[in-house]
Amino acid sequence: MPDLNFKVTGVEAAARGLIPLLHFHLEVTNSPEAELIQSVILQAQIQVQSAHRSYDDEEREKLVDLFGTPDRWGQTLRNRLWAHANTTVRPFTQMTETVLPIQCTYDLNVLATKFFYALKEGAVPLLFLFSGTVFYAAADGRLQVQQISWNQECTYSMPVRVWQELMEHHYPNSTWVSLHRHVFDRLYAYKRRQGL
Repeated sequence: MPDLNFKVTGVEAAARGLIPLLHFHLEVTNSPEAELIQSVILQAQIQVQSAHRSYDDEEREKLVDLFGTPDRWGQTLRNRLWAHANTTVRPFTQMTETVLPIQCTYDLNVLATKFFYALKEGAVPLLFLFSGTVFYAAADGRLQVQQISWNQECTYSMPVRVWQELMEHHYPNSTWVSLHRHVFDRLYAYKRRQGL
């Protein structure tokens, strides 16, 4: 029976894409080493481990909206869900690498975006919780199916600059602002009339 383990080895912005997308490089290993894994349908929940880093005064001020005043952080500074992601892992024995894509947004109404936007530098501590289905060949060659163990997880420190550069690439020198529809309609009409 397969015993899969996962390790995030790096992250980079997708080279091309209509939306901001980060590619996390994932190393998948199996024991026993000679066992053929036909495929893995892999799901991951990614959480931001906000209590696992320090913050300067400017960052603390920006994070009040998320965690309250710093005197309350003992109760409020806890893991927050960032994203759910999935991928399909190709056939392998012993070890393979795959990419886990994660969509990003610049919408400051989203909690994870508020968190990333508040940080100036350093790293974002992430927790990856894995689940999914493993398809593998039994000793007699028959296809077998097994769920990934509930306790499969790994951590990774993502450099803040990776997210910042991704947003700057997709939204150069701009930010995302939520407006009431009637305000947007007036602004958009003005833009059309002025040929902007």
